[in-house]
Amino acid sequence: MQISARADYAVRALVELAADSARPLTCEGIASAQDIPFRFLKSVFRDLRSAGLVRSQRGCEGGYWLGRDAATITVAEVMTAVDGEFFTVRGVRPEALGYPGAASGLPDLWRGVESAAQALLARTTIGDLAERGARAGAEDGGAGRARDASAAVTA
Repeated sequence: MQISARADYAVRALVELAADSARPLTCEGIASAQDIPFRFLKSVFRDLRSAGLVRSQRGCEGGYWLGRDAATITVAEVMTAVDGEFFTVRGVRPEALGYPGAASGLPDLWRGVESAAQALLARTTIGDLAERGARAGAEDGGAGRARDASAAVTA
């Protein structure tokens, strides 16, 4: 299974917003903090705003905030907001697959993989990841925040 750059950047950006929710953050600041290409992140934020996951304000005091409490935004929801379909095999949903002969049981495997991934990502919230990052940052003086947020999904 491959996680798209859009999904990775979206989750990282939302975790950054959750970690510093007292003020709006600029796209430039988030891109710099997370080492994400600025132009790409702007595109990701359009999708996140459309999905209601972030809100924005223009002007010198503007920037982005989470659209809802971080504890209510799941990683699965973020991935779907930026990528569309959650899980496909060659662009086809697992329930629509059919293989001939000896491979006829394979769609069941793909549905199982989708179900397991969906379950993990649906119970992992942006708030969980921000909290894990804050704990890791406190333990190592801040250097591990982004690293831990990325690794937390596998935990």
